[in-house]
Amino acid sequence: MPRKIVSVSSLNGVSPPSNFGQSKASGSPHAETSEEKVELRKKVTLLRGISIIIGTIIGAGIFISPKGILKNSGSVGMSLVVWVACGILSLFGALCYAELGTCIKKSGGHYTYILEAFGPQMAFVRLWVDMIAIRPTGIAVVGLAFGRYILEPIFMPCGVPEIGVKLATAIGITAVMYINSMSVSWTARLQVFLTFCKLLAIAIIIVPGLYHLFKGETKNFENAFQVNTVDLSGLPLAFYSGMYAYAGWFYLNFVTEEVENPERTVPLAICISMAIITICFTLTNVAYHTILTAEEVLASDAVAVTFAEKLMGNFSYAVPIFVALSCFGSMNGGLFAVSRMFYVASREGQLPEVLSMIHIRRHTPLPAVIVLYPVTLLILFLGDIYSLLNFMSFMRWLFIGVVVVGLIYMRYTRPEMPRPFKVPIFIPALFSLTCFFMVFLSLYSDPVNTGIGFAISLTGIPAYYIFIHFDRKPKWFLKFSDFVNRSLQIILEVVPVEL
Repeated sequence: MPRKIVSVSSLNGVSPPSNFGQSKASGSPHAETSEEKVELRKKVTLLRGISIIIGTIIGAGIFISPKGILKNSGSVGMSLVVWVACGILSLFGALCYAELGTCIKKSGGHYTYILEAFGPQMAFVRLWVDMIAIRPTGIAVVGLAFGRYILEPIFMPCGVPEIGVKLATAIGITAVMYINSMSVSWTARLQVFLTFCKLLAIAIIIVPGLYHLFKGETKNFENAFQVNTVDLSGLPLAFYSGMYAYAGWFYLNFVTEEVENPERTVPLAICISMAIITICFTLTNVAYHTILTAEEVLASDAVAVTFAEKLMGNFSYAVPIFVALSCFGSMNGGLFAVSRMFYVASREGQLPEVLSMIHIRRHTPLPAVIVLYPVTLLILFLGDIYSLLNFMSFMRWLFIGVVVVGLIYMRYTRPEMPRPFKVPIFIPALFSLTCFFMVFLSLYSDPVNTGIGFAISLTGIPAYYIFIHFDRKPKWFLKFSDFVNRSLQIILEVVPVEL
């Protein structure tokens, strides 16, 4: 059945506001209107693109628990090799997405590329898993880190009450949703600011660490590559931890339609971001190991705090603030990107049509931004977040592997497709094998939770046939769906994009 698209003026006789399409003061985050048509505008410059990638990748992990790689690699030297190797492998994946982003100029990231390569059913399964588990759980987990570390300086030296953490988390998530709903420009500006804060925090760690290293404090690097301490059986888990730390390089591809000159900006932003991230992560770990022994790193609950306490004294109280800002930036960048996937999926007819509508004055995809809000808060207060995260994490690598295989597949099935940026075929081949190795490792290390995650993913298949493929829906369902769409359109003041 064709989708019914309505305008504001046709909804129950309601006329559009008198200032529809007119601009307000450009400095206000509440006003982003002009006499141009209602659409998502190209406001993602090279700097903003870099800030989306860097600001989303750098979360709490590098400050709190980079010890997983050290524990599983068995030596300081091998752990640094793993950090560099994971950075290079992540760059390979990012380059594959750069090719896809320049030849398929649609927003939506993984969803769009699977849709183009393998059709609507597999794309819907990916979308289904994202909506019911992966995205709300991911936001809740990063939000919990934000809530804990924003309150830690207040409660030091005591622990932060759990209910306080959850309330602060809910406030943080609400703030991120509000900012993304109000203004694309202010969301992007905030992301640039938070990215600079993260890089400043990393510089505060790297500079004194390297200063002591160059002064000759190298005792922690003696026998760094001692063979008898290297655990070959743990290396796959070390790589798994490393690849997880670099995850987030794909988020710029979720907003391709809003990127200025995507043929140039997308590959350039990806390459610059991955180079900066790899250098920062590696040098941060070098700084940690210069000041802290391997035993101190493994025993620490928050490595950056331990590092600051040993080197900077009372300045360590500022570290939780930097960690909280880092988490807020990850939430902000992630939501900005993921909302565009829901927007595109609605445009493709796989989600309710209201999710592909734009606010008449702010020009933001308001419904797509707030759609995860109820589920995220529900999971935050009622769900077993970390179990959900465990049995869903493998799905990320499975579908990223499928996307990269799709790149190879389209090289042969659609050779005529313009490819302004093209990577050598060995890069997608190697990276797709890496992704499927990560999936196998998830199955091997945690078969129960991985199996549960796989079963939840399979529920997307009947959901596709019930909600998308099956045309003969009951009249009451169609009327109810139309009523909900119309009501939300009026309440949220959104309209379809003007073509």
